[in-house]
Amino acid sequence: MKNRPIISPSLLSANFLNLQQDVEMINNSQADWLHIDVMDGVFVPNLSFGFPILEAIKPITKKPLDVHLMIVDPLKFLDQLASLEIANMLIHYEVSPHLHRSLSAIRNKGIKAGVTLNPHTPVELIYDVLDECDMVLLMSVNPGFGGQKFIPRILNKVQRLKKEIQRRNLDTIIEVDGGVNLETGQQLLDAGVDALVAGNYVFKAPDPLLAISKLKQLTVQKK
Repeated sequence: MKNRPIISPSLLSANFLNLQQDVEMINNSQADWLHIDVMDGVFVPNLSFGFPILEAIKPITKKPLDVHLMIVDPLKFLDQLASLEIANMLIHYEVSPHLHRSLSAIRNKGIKAGVTLNPHTPVELIYDVLDECDMVLLMSVNPGFGGQKFIPRILNKVQRLKKEIQRRNLDTIIEVDGGVNLETGQQLLDAGVDALVAGNYVFKAPDPLLAISKLKQLTVQKK
């Protein structure tokens, strides 16, 4: 049996005038998670969903929430996110001076803890905390806006991280966000990625359910 990727559609590309309709579409799809980007206009030059939206989405979604915090003080909202019973909490290396402490605090709340790296940040910088990471999210575009062009050098970054994870015999999930479609998705999976975040490819497709299904049919590299 072939291994299949984890698919996490990004709600940032959804129809903001009818989020309930798009959330229900995800509920009925083959998606594994629902990716939520929270931005503060400080760490990234944009604003997105706040906690009122998260609180409104939680009761109607059937998929685990994969929450990516692009904000300067992510632990400030840990208790609030824990109360929403989110599945994954991803914080940026670039704004986390006490990363080990932050990851431990997240895991202590029963949430999978992940570190996110911007395209220019070397993966080697998180090796000292890799044992504490349930996930690593690698950005293949500069964070803040949907619909950007995929940065190909991420593939080498994925390969280096995968090699280190395998060397340590860890179960750390590698997730990638940015410019994901069928072509780049397969390239990422071949490099060692486990989870794909897809925004425009899903929500701007004529048939989003089919787009998710096609991503789900891609093949993951065997460990």
